[in-house]
Amino acid sequence: MQQSNIHPALAEALAARGYDTLTSVQSAVVAGEADGRDLIVSAKTGSGKTVAFGLAIAGQMLEGDRAPWTREPLGLVVAPTRELAIQVSKELEWLYAPAGARIVTCVGGMDPMKERRALQGGAHIVVGTPGRLRDHLERGALDLSALRVVVLDEADEMLDMGFREELEEILDATPDDRRTLLFSATMPRPIVALAKRYQRDAMRIETIGDREAHADISYQAVAVSPTDIEHAVVNVLRFHEAETAILFCATRDAVRRLHASLTERGFQAVALSGEHSQSERNNALQALRDKRARVCVATDVAARGIDLPSVSLVIHVELPRDAETLQHRSGRTGRAGRKGIAVLLVPFRRRRNVETLLRNARIQAEWIDAPIPEQIRIRDRERLLESVTAPIELDEEDQLLAGQLMEKLSPEAIAAALVQSLRTDLPSPEDILGSGAREERGEPGPRAGFEGSTWFMINAGRRHNADPRWLLPLICRYGHVNRKEIGAIRVAANESYFEVTERAAPGFIKALRRATIAPEDQGMVIEQAQPRDAPPAQRPKHSAFIKPRGGPMGRRKKGAK
Repeated sequence: MQQSNIHPALAEALAARGYDTLTSVQSAVVAGEADGRDLIVSAKTGSGKTVAFGLAIAGQMLEGDRAPWTREPLGLVVAPTRELAIQVSKELEWLYAPAGARIVTCVGGMDPMKERRALQGGAHIVVGTPGRLRDHLERGALDLSALRVVVLDEADEMLDMGFREELEEILDATPDDRRTLLFSATMPRPIVALAKRYQRDAMRIETIGDREAHADISYQAVAVSPTDIEHAVVNVLRFHEAETAILFCATRDAVRRLHASLTERGFQAVALSGEHSQSERNNALQALRDKRARVCVATDVAARGIDLPSVSLVIHVELPRDAETLQHRSGRTGRAGRKGIAVLLVPFRRRRNVETLLRNARIQAEWIDAPIPEQIRIRDRERLLESVTAPIELDEEDQLLAGQLMEKLSPEAIAAALVQSLRTDLPSPEDILGSGAREERGEPGPRAGFEGSTWFMINAGRRHNADPRWLLPLICRYGHVNRKEIGAIRVAANESYFEVTERAAPGFIKALRRATIAPEDQGMVIEQAQPRDAPPAQRPKHSAFIKPRGGPMGRRKKGAK
């Protein structure tokens, strides 16, 4: 690579790595006006920012063609997570290899004694996480007195994670004349305050606009019942069959539960959260790189620094807390010019909150229904046909085996066996209990299959701890219907409403009248009704109470199961 403002040793490393041109952020930080200045840089995830700051600090790290001899580090890179720090360290190692620079990594979860011995042996650049760096600093193992340049990578995330004190202690221990580069995807007030305190006349570099930031990511929002979140996860995964997918949860417990559920269903999944050791995290990431696993269930913090170009699908199983988190999560896909999909699973009652979130993030999302089994089967057939009809090269052994199969089986039997073998490892899609998305959007007309349905009311609502997961089997048991004949279930404060198909409604009413109520369901009342939010003209007169025999009419006691 021939570019006058790149140090020859680094240009050699870039050429060996196959770099023909620089990305926009890399070109911006090596431009003449940025030379030697403090920088505040905003760049798209996957845009090559690690190489960018590696090129930017060359003036402080190299003397002549080589890195000078030193015992104390000349450069420091601080990253929010172990994975990101390790990734940065590997990138800088090959970039500075021709210049003979030594890189030392200091991160939580690794042996601190080995890190201290490495620091004692001398390092040109130290890459680490805030907590571990402060620990080495306080113990006297890390001497920052000769430091020439500091890089804060993903500074906004470090502040969100509560590392303000650690960052301030580290920066206060560095020389006043050092150069400071701050890389942050967003610029909230804490970042602005940090820049004012520790930078001098910083140059602002922003290589993307709001629209470009999301150009390679297609956003979809799926309105679902809270009890159907897990089923929606399964169906979204099966519908897209992404090479690699990352599923975001808010807590370790949620990661653990969802990972166990997906594994039980047959998905090749790994988990990443704060409860996993560094060895377990490394094994999980390697499984994703080797294609032994295709799904990663992770918390926000654990997923920081994951750089997998094969990620084409991100699912927000639990909603992000703000626009910045939404962007950070979704940025795991659509990297380096590749296309990606980010799906938000939205409980019905959170739709307005999510619309506000998307608006604040300046993201246009398409509101869709959760994929249903028939849609997934259609996509499966399309993928299967595409797979088996793709041109392939057969060796002699393959041709021999094919001939033996032709002798024993008919072409139809061979095709059927092939289809069966290809479908064996596919987890079954889930039935979604009435997405209700059409109703949430205010679209007229009944849902497919429920034209002319009859609505009923049961006297149990949120105040009685009712939810569709509990109501559905109870309705099916007393009404002698299966779950496919029950449509939407709406839970109100004191009662719940549900719809029954036109074909099943008469038998449902008869079954209720003949049913004997169980002791635990004493006081249950069901009546034919119309949802409260239906137009008055569409509300039929309520029929008489329909109640099972064996119990008085009355409300369920609060907290009854």
